[in-house]
Parts: sequence; C-alpha cells; structure tokens
Amino acid sequence: MIDAVLFDAGDTLFHFVYDDALLESGWEAGLAAIGRDRLPAHADAAARFRGRYMPLLWRRGSLEEVEYPGLVRECLADLGVEVGDQELDRFLEAEHAAWDEARLLGDSTHALLDVLREWGLKLGLVSNAFDPPALLHRDFERMGLAARLDAAVFSSETGVRKPHPLIFETVLERLGVDPARALFVGDRRYEDVRGAKELGMTAVQAYWFRADDDERGLEPDFEAFTPMDVLNVVRRLNGDL
Repeated sequence: MIDAVLFDAGDTLFHFVYDDALLESGWEAGLAAIGRDRLPAHADAAARFRGRYMPLLWRRGSLEEVEYPGLVRECLADLGVEVGDQELDRFLEAEHAAWDEARLLGDSTHALLDVLREWGLKLGLVSNAFDPPALLHRDFERMGLAARLDAAVFSSETGVRKPHPLIFETVLERLGVDPARALFVGDRRYEDVRGAKELGMTAVQAYWFRADDDERGLEPDFEAFTPMDVLNVVRRLNGDL
C-alpha cells in the first residue's frame, strides 16, 4: 500500500526544452531590469556566462547545489557590473521569466494529479533546480501545479541535489509519510530512481518525455510510458488490480 506519490518536475510533470536563444533573451531581460546605462551587450554577457559559468551548473556526480544568484553576481562583476541585492533580484526575476516558454506542461499532468488526489493520496514534488525557490514556486502556481501538490521542495532550498537523501526526506517529512509507503515518479535513473529506491521508496521511471539510461542509476520497480500508466501502478500497489 502507498499513501503518497512524489514526482520529479522537469521532463516528468512538464517538458523543459533548452534553447540557446533563450539564454541570450534572459540576459537581455536581466540587464534591462538592472536599469543602468552603459551595461555590456547582452550577447557578450550571455557568451561569458555560457563559456565560464554554465559548466558549473551541471557538475557530474556533484550532490551539492550551486548558488545560482552568486554565479550571476560573479559573472556580472567579471563584466565590470557590481550589483546590489535589489538589482540582482530584479535581474534574476526578469532572466527567469524569459525561460517561461521552455517549460511546457504535459497535456495529462493536471488530470493525473487530480485523479491521484481524488483517490486520497498525498502528492509531493522533489526537483533539482538551481533557480531561487520563490521564482520556482511562482512557476508552479502559474502552471496550476501548486494547488495540486501538498509539498514541493527544490534543491536550491535544501542545498543538495537528488539522489542525496535529504531532499527526498524533506518532502516525506512535510507529508508525514514513511518512504516505504511512497511512490516516486521521475525520468532519471540516477537522480530519481536510484535516489528513491535507496531511501526505501518504490520507483517508477517515466518515459513520456525522454528515455534516460544513465549507467549510475538503478532499475526501476515499474516503467511508465504515459502519465496514465502511473495510475495503473498505484492501483496495483494498493490492491485494486
């Protein structure tokens, strides 16, 4: 029996489509939000960030989350722009908003969450995301996800990334659910499947947006090729099939 279903975010509840043009758009919007004259060209700033700082965002095997606002502040300083806290906040908000079109909500996401809630299950989210938590929670409100989730935790809040147990434990504690009574659904074999299983959760690998085969991961307990396959897994675990 399970009492809760936890989800990954990107490429599980929504599809994230990276576009290098949005990186430049983000820096253009962010620099404009600072509101100063004689700032560097946004294309040059984006190129500096892409070459020197983006590799720091995805360090393979690192469980420690990067401090993204600090990286942006450092990049701006390298470009000769020293910013105060309010200016940095304005930059981050405008830059983050420029990526809205990259986050494409799945057609069945709302329906899946609604059915699980109707079945009396608690719903949670565990996501590796370096953006400021307030902006991420705002995204989930805009996408209609916040109202459907009982708890949502991002790695920028905990300071560690999946598969570190702390980020999973934080959500489980907020839900008041034991790992053995929780199902985790995510697309990545290492971060999601391995992280969940090592903590004692049942793990479903989601294939509807991508097929991950990271050799560091573990075999999932179940596979789901559509969001609605998750409902059959839940019914099977709870004795309804």
